[in-house]
Amino acid sequence: MATCDVCFRHCRLEEGEVGFCGARENREGVIRPANYGIVTSAALDPVEKKPLARFYPGRDVFSIGSYGCNLHCPFCQNAAISMAKMGEDGTLRADLGKGERSIDYTVWSPEEVAERALFYKARGNIGLAYTYNEPLVGYEFVRDTAKEVRARGIKNILVTNGTATLDVLEEVLPYIDAMNIDLKTFQRAVYRELLGGELEAVKAFIERAARSSHVEITTLAVTDMNDSLFEIREIAAFIASLNGGKGREIPLHISRFFPAYHMTDRSATPPSRVLAMAKEARKYLKYVYLGNM
Repeated sequence: MATCDVCFRHCRLEEGEVGFCGARENREGVIRPANYGIVTSAALDPVEKKPLARFYPGRDVFSIGSYGCNLHCPFCQNAAISMAKMGEDGTLRADLGKGERSIDYTVWSPEEVAERALFYKARGNIGLAYTYNEPLVGYEFVRDTAKEVRARGIKNILVTNGTATLDVLEEVLPYIDAMNIDLKTFQRAVYRELLGGELEAVKAFIERAARSSHVEITTLAVTDMNDSLFEIREIAAFIASLNGGKGREIPLHISRFFPAYHMTDRSATPPSRVLAMAKEARKYLKYVYLGNM
């Protein structure tokens, strides 16, 4: 039996057993990243798509994703890779409720990824973004690749749900230039019961990251879940309080929800509601952006 210390779950795994995230396993008594070097998605994206609004706007960033996630958000936009599991035959499969399907992937070394990112520099690429699934369930690959990217003089961007432990954050933080961190709700019960997360873990992660990196926050405004003015007021006030009260400069992205994955029982967030949330958030924050509008 071995304990995984990457996130708040602290999964206790028997030999050969895989953790909740689907990406970490007990091999010979040691917890290892089963997804190390596995890339399921790669694209040259606008940096605004991460989303980052105040970090090299108008530029592109080479973006990669692997598989696995330590949350189980019913509205996940990338469930095909975040919820995928690796079979004993080396086939990566995802079950989205409509039958399993296999997921194509390649295996790249940190050096190979960094060289690909550098290749695109001539096309305006600023560096590498770790995104699409939850990158920190395989933080070792993020750390090792980020070192290679930094050595080549380009930037590292991390897109994360912010539920990794602070020890893991410290492993990657010296090499990360910018982050977008999900703050999905300010309701502890919703984080725990619906998403399988811990609000306090995310808050602590954000507080630490904001002291050492450019940070922007995203909240997906889900209809009848977290789209009240009271809740966005709490979120905005928390962000504003960061860095000794200097958090007012931290951008907040409020994204409109559309039915997806296992949450198809409600309508898309009314645009008027998202606009009202943004108006409320701007009472506390200097930069508030709207997404999916």
